[in-house]
Amino acid sequence: MTLVDANILIDLFTDDPDWADWSAKSLADCAASGACGINPVIYAEASIAFATESLYEAALLPLGLLRWDLPYHAGFRAGKAFLAYRRQGGDKRTPLPDFYIGAHAEVNGYQILTRDPRHYRHYFPKVRLICPDS
Repeated sequence: MTLVDANILIDLFTDDPDWADWSAKSLADCAASGACGINPVIYAEASIAFATESLYEAALLPLGLLRWDLPYHAGFRAGKAFLAYRRQGGDKRTPLPDFYIGAHAEVNGYQILTRDPRHYRHYFPKVRLICPDS
């Protein structure tokens, strides 16, 4: 199963000239091999492309994405990854969405479709990533 990162959705919704084709093909490939979904963090991040929730929901519908809850166990794991980030000099004061997404994938055994693998690779090395350089 594949968690679809917000950057993929934003590429599709904005028809990003550099990334829309790659994101569309990669999402189609993932969907052909299993379930694809989002969690509330991804939902929130990708919502910035829309003025209203109804427009957002209409855009999501044809993608056929499942909606997965973020498990509490993933919240704990996200906190530990964020602590490691801070101890290594990270300057953000609150956990980045990538920590929640990476932890969700790790505890549920999902892979992540993303264009930005840096935090996932470093803090969740066991999670399989589908990204431009993979």
